[in-house]
Amino acid sequence: MSRTIGRCLSALALATTFATAASSAWAAFPEKPITFVVPSAAGGSPDVLSRLITTQMAKDTGAKLVIENRPGAAGNIGVSLIKRATPDGYTIGYGNINTLAVNRSLFKALPYDVEKDLVPVGQMFNIYNVLIVPADSQYKSVQDLIDRAKAEPGRLSYGASGVGTTGHMGGELFKSLAEIDVAFIPYNGGPAAMQDLLGGRLDFTFANTSEAVPLIQSGKVRALGVSSLKRLPLLPEVPTLDESGLKGYETIAWGGAVAPAGTPAEVIAQLNADLNKALGNPDVQQSLAKLGAEPAGGTPEEFKRLIDAETAKWRTLIDSANIEKLD
Repeated sequence: MSRTIGRCLSALALATTFATAASSAWAAFPEKPITFVVPSAAGGSPDVLSRLITTQMAKDTGAKLVIENRPGAAGNIGVSLIKRATPDGYTIGYGNINTLAVNRSLFKALPYDVEKDLVPVGQMFNIYNVLIVPADSQYKSVQDLIDRAKAEPGRLSYGASGVGTTGHMGGELFKSLAEIDVAFIPYNGGPAAMQDLLGGRLDFTFANTSEAVPLIQSGKVRALGVSSLKRLPLLPEVPTLDESGLKGYETIAWGGAVAPAGTPAEVIAQLNADLNKALGNPDVQQSLAKLGAEPAGGTPEEFKRLIDAETAKWRTLIDSANIEKLD
């Protein structure tokens, strides 16, 4: 009996030693630069917003965070890089409504599995879209646009920077709730779509606030509605699509941080705490507000619930709208 107790005590002591060693190892994290992968080109909203937040995280912690842009394949290339990284917290990255929710239903197959290959760190921000038309457009309200679309099915068109983007999905949700038939034209990037809108070759588009607000303020476009459920401080005079008659309309271009599956819970907790601290910084909040973005924050579990809910929402729309799956 005493021999058995002795073996148990020895095993317990050994386990305690390992646990203490592991705790000490992660207490020193980070000991080298952290790579933050952004699955889009430099200069776009994901890149600008990620740099804003990670720069503050670096200031707060003394750690070095290096942005690595890996655009292509609707974000799938960059997310695949995050998936394949060593799960030690030194390579994490950006995931958003497209890569973590929409793409799961839009593509026939993905090179990553959101559930198995990634773990949420925390949500970073929410940013909304604005339904805009050229400044000289005959449409003065959301209802004007809907009325014309119903009078001439298939005649009007809208564009967005690619299939599956919030500009595209927001347009499909608009079509569904308004029960209208309008043509979608995908572009290779937002600037090309905006150029055609300004040139009168598109009737309307859904652009995020960081792109739309400067054009609205310069008088080049007219805003008809915003995709949030509440009016935006940047555009207080512009009604929501919900209050314009499309009850329940909401499109959020949310983004957050994810890590490779298997990253130690201690490291995820520390990264989450560092992220939340950065998002609570008044300068960061002010900079986000200027871009039309709202700081989010919260726990990894809360971010996962958002991902799950958005995945279900957009899967339902993609299926009901019979949007063709991509290879």
